Amino acid sequence: MNDKQHRIGALLHSILRYLERRRGEVQGVDLILDKLAVMDLRPEQMGDVLPQATRHDEVLIKAIAGIKAPELSHIASCLQAAKDDLVWREDNAQFYPPSVDLGEGYTKCNLHTMLIGPDACGYTHEDFSLGIFMLGPRTLYRDHNHDAPELYLNLSEKSGWRFGTHRWQDYHAGSLIWNRSGAPHATRVYDCPFISVFVWLENIKARCNLINFDDWAEIERHLARHEQ
Repeated sequence: MNDKQHRIGALLHSILRYLERRRGEVQGVDLILDKLAVMDLRPEQMGDVLPQATRHDEVLIKAIAGIKAPELSHIASCLQAAKDDLVWREDNAQFYPPSVDLGEGYTKCNLHTMLIGPDACGYTHEDFSLGIFMLGPRTLYRDHNHDAPELYLNLSEKSGWRFGTHRWQDYHAGSLIWNRSGAPHATRVYDCPFISVFVWLENIKARCNLINFDDWAEIERHLARHEQ
């Protein structure tokens, strides 16, 4: 194992150890850990892919620096160490049909990297993905759903979420969000970038679907004016 693989492996295992400590709190955590338990995650099975930098590097640096919760400090330090070893990609065409309007904020600044999954930096898997997801400041990730059951482990200090209604709720660092298959959800990002661990348990090749809400333009105007 070379130094790059060691840093990526350390990041992955810092996430897995954290999820183990949260076993039983959210249904999806147990399902994910059970699936991970039967994967071959030995160091010799790790891939060795070329890193891919991002045009959003300054935002990414700020997002990682914004991970302040003490219980997330090991994940934060491992992510900081491995940042330049990872393959960073943008979501737009990969998960949505080209005709879908995801909004200016999301299109302008979204980012993810896979630690497990197809074309992952770490371990290849065809129907499971685990990685890091980031959105730029003052962004609405519009209401959508997908067949893949999904877990978010929020790393940033505060983000807004709603689940099929107009009611928003703020979630803080360390919060776990489990979206069952087909469950609608949306995220709004305030002044600091949003960064999280994400997991798709299965059905990962299915496309995402936007679910139209009549308040997107209003929310995006408020975020642009720094209103929360």
